[in-house]
Amino acid sequence: MSFLKNLTKPICFFDLETTGISIVNDRIVEISVLKIEKNGEEISKTWLVNPTIPIPKIVSSIHGITDEMVKDKPTFKDVSSEIFSFIKDCDLAGFNSNKFDVPMLAEEFLRVEKDLDISKIKLIDVQNIFHKKEKRTLSAAYKFYCNKIHDNAHSSMSDTRATFEVLLAQLDKYEDLEDNVDFLSEFSTQKKFVDLAGFIHLNSDLKPTFSFGKHKGKEVDEIIETDPGYFSWILNADFPRYTKKVLNKIRLSKINNKLS
Repeated sequence: MSFLKNLTKPICFFDLETTGISIVNDRIVEISVLKIEKNGEEISKTWLVNPTIPIPKIVSSIHGITDEMVKDKPTFKDVSSEIFSFIKDCDLAGFNSNKFDVPMLAEEFLRVEKDLDISKIKLIDVQNIFHKKEKRTLSAAYKFYCNKIHDNAHSSMSDTRATFEVLLAQLDKYEDLEDNVDFLSEFSTQKKFVDLAGFIHLNSDLKPTFSFGKHKGKEVDEIIETDPGYFSWILNADFPRYTKKVLNKIRLSKINNKLS
């Protein structure tokens, strides 16, 4: 298949099961990764993780993972080096991954002082491609594109495999989709965000700009100068670590520019 022939580096399709949907407060309980090497070789791995916090019963009823199942499993910190090494120097792909899975994974890594540098990674969100073309769910996408029933939805490896197959089918179906990671990453990105959680985006002048709160639409550089208290509040409040890292990087760059 031509998509695999055009890979310039490995790409990891991945899916997370978590304790909930809060990037700041929830934790990963399972991660599955399907790594596609440049030669087309597939390597799949799944880690079951003790989140160190309770899994709500309503969440367990969705993905089937209970507190009992993970109580003796390693924590994310225990397996973080193995996961980090496995996906290092790879591009990333998933279903709804730009909005949830990538920010959640980056947050977990930062908790254990590992930096998943998204600026060096191409991200393909298969859901965004699907929504731009058909606007449905993963199970519907699997049926629509692959003519298969997604019987094991919310099993992370089943979702991961289905996502990979859907992308290949999308490439076959739509002639205007280019079968290379650069194009697919750009096409599946809904909006240019500087952080992962969507609190900071690029405006029409490609300047980092707040996308929320009382300074929504204002450039970060401006707020650093005019309202440093607001900036400090964000750094000390319940925001994702990756967002804080990005803001600190912008502030440091501004300081260095003044000194130079």
